Amino acid sequence: MAGIPHSQNSIETVADLEFPGGPIPLDSPFYIDRSGAEARACAEISKPGGLVRIKAPRKMGKSSLMLRIIHGAAARGYRIVTVDFQQADEAIFTGLDKFLRWLCVNAARQLKLEPHLDDFWDEDMGSKVSCTIYFENYLLAQIDSPVLLVLNEVNRVFEHANIAQEFLPLLRFWYEQSRQIETWEKLRIAVIHSTEIYIALSLNQSPFNVGLPIKLSEFTAEQVQDLARRHGLEWSDNNLIQKLIKMVGGHPYLVHLALYHLAKSLQNHLLERENQEAKDLMQSELEQLLKAAPTQSGIYSDYLRNHSIAIQQQPELAAAFQQVVDAENSVRLEPLIAYQLDSMGIVKIEGNNCSVSCELYRLYFQGQNLCDDNLPVVVFEKLQQENQRLLALVNVDELTQIGNRRHFDSCLRAEWKHMERSRSPISLILCDIDYFKVYNDTYGHQAGDDCLRSVAQAISRSIERPADVAARYGGEEFAVILPETDASAALVVAEKIRAETKALNIVFNPSMVECLPNSNITLSLGISSVIPGAENDVATLVLAADEALYDSKRYGRDRATMSTLLNFRFATVNNGG
Repeated sequence: MAGIPHSQNSIETVADLEFPGGPIPLDSPFYIDRSGAEARACAEISKPGGLVRIKAPRKMGKSSLMLRIIHGAAARGYRIVTVDFQQADEAIFTGLDKFLRWLCVNAARQLKLEPHLDDFWDEDMGSKVSCTIYFENYLLAQIDSPVLLVLNEVNRVFEHANIAQEFLPLLRFWYEQSRQIETWEKLRIAVIHSTEIYIALSLNQSPFNVGLPIKLSEFTAEQVQDLARRHGLEWSDNNLIQKLIKMVGGHPYLVHLALYHLAKSLQNHLLERENQEAKDLMQSELEQLLKAAPTQSGIYSDYLRNHSIAIQQQPELAAAFQQVVDAENSVRLEPLIAYQLDSMGIVKIEGNNCSVSCELYRLYFQGQNLCDDNLPVVVFEKLQQENQRLLALVNVDELTQIGNRRHFDSCLRAEWKHMERSRSPISLILCDIDYFKVYNDTYGHQAGDDCLRSVAQAISRSIERPADVAARYGGEEFAVILPETDASAALVVAEKIRAETKALNIVFNPSMVECLPNSNITLSLGISSVIPGAENDVATLVLAADEALYDSKRYGRDRATMSTLLNFRFATVNNGG
C-alpha cells in the first residue's frame, strides 16, 4: 500500500478525507503498510498450519491490518472465522467448558454449519479434548479449503488466568498438530493482542514463541511525510514533520488525526486564498495545533480525557504512571502494571523500564496530580460527572435494570476483601430460570424479555440490606451477593427469591412441553457460603454456587441447593418446602 501513486497536490486530492477512528477501509489511500507487515502476514497464513501473532497498543492499526489479512485469505478461497473476545459476555469466562463451547459454536455458525456440539462433547474426556475433536473431526473435516481462525483482542483472555492457562496451550497444541496431521494443516491462526501475556506458561505450552510475530511499530518520519502527502500536504520542510513527531511520536492514530485536521484546514484556505498563500499558512496552523494539543481545547481532548478517567479509576495505575511522568529517566514498574499502561499506548517498555511514549502525554498529565485526592474542584466535578455517566452505562443491565455482570464482578471482589479483613461470612446465590429457552421459543422473545425483567425485580425485592447486590449474571441467570451472611441466612433469602418468583404467576403451560415441574415460571438456585481466608478465593465461591445450581437442576429444578464444596452440610429445599 505504501507505493500508492499520488496526483499533484490540489483540492481534489483530499476531497474524500476520512476521519480517523475505526479500522481503515480496504480501498483507503490513507493506509500505511509498516515494514511490509501485510505481505509477511499473508505469506505466513498461506503456509499449512501458519500462525501469525500481531501485538501493538490500542489504536496502533491492528484492526486495519487484520482486515487486510482477512481480505487476502478470502481472496485465496479460505473460509474465515473471526472471534473478537471483546464481544464475549463476561459469563463466557466463568469456566473453561463454557468458554470452549462458545468458541466452537461461534466457529460453526460462521462456517455455515449446524453446531451439533453435544455429538462431540464428552465430559469424561474433558473440554479441551472435546474441543480438539470437534475442530478436527467436524469443522475441519467438513470444510475442503483452509480455514483462517482470527482471534482478536486475546488480551481479554489474559485477564482470566484460569482460562488463559488452559486455552493458550491448546492453541499451541493445534499448531503442533498441523506439523503432523493433514487435517490440521487446513487451520491457519491469527492471534491479535494489545498486551504481553502476564501468566506463567512453559516454553513448550505457549503459542507466543511459535509462528510469525508482528509488532506494529510507530510511523517513521518518512511514513509521516508520506501520509501527509496523501492528505494533500506537501511538506518539503522536514522541520514540520519533526515538530509533529516530537509531540505525538509516530503513533498512527495521533498522527492521522493531526493530518486530517490540517488537511481540512487547507481545504478551507484553498477556497479563500491562492494555492501558495494557503500552503504558507500551514506552518502556523501546525504550531497552533501542537500548542493546543495537550489542553482541553485541543484536538486530542476527548482521547486524553478518556485516558485520564481510565487511569484515575485504577489507583495502582495512577500511582505508577505518576512516577513515569515525573521521572527524568525511565522507571522500573511491576510487570502487570507496565503491560496495562503499554496496552493503553501511553508508555514505552524498554527492557524492564518504562518511559512516557510521547510529549503529548507528559505535557497533559504533568499538569495533573494523578494520586492527589484534592484535585481542582472543577476538574474533580467533571471527572465525577463523567464517571457517573460511565458507571450508569457499564454497570446496569439495559434489559432488566439491575446490576450487570461487570457490576457483579466488581462488587464481589470488593465485598470479598471486606469480609476477609473482618473475618465475616459471605454468601453467593446463583439463580437460573427453569427451561427459559423453551419458554422463550414457545411464547416469543418479547415475552421472554418481559419474563427476565419481572424475575429481576422479584429478586431485587427479596433482598433488603443496602450491601446486598442483585445482578444479571448472564442470559437467564442471576446472582445475589450477601455480605456478612452465613449459610443458613443465605438459604432463607434463596427461598424468599424462589417464592417471589413463583408468586409472579408467569404462566408456562406444561401441556405444551413435557416434563415441566410447574405451570408457572420457576427458579433453580445454588448457594455457597464461606469466611474468606488464605485457604479459599472468590473463584471457589462462584464454582461452589455453580455446582450447587447444577445439582438443583439435576434433582428436578424449582429448588435451592446448598453447596458442599466449601465444607457446609448439604441441604436441599424442594418445591414442597
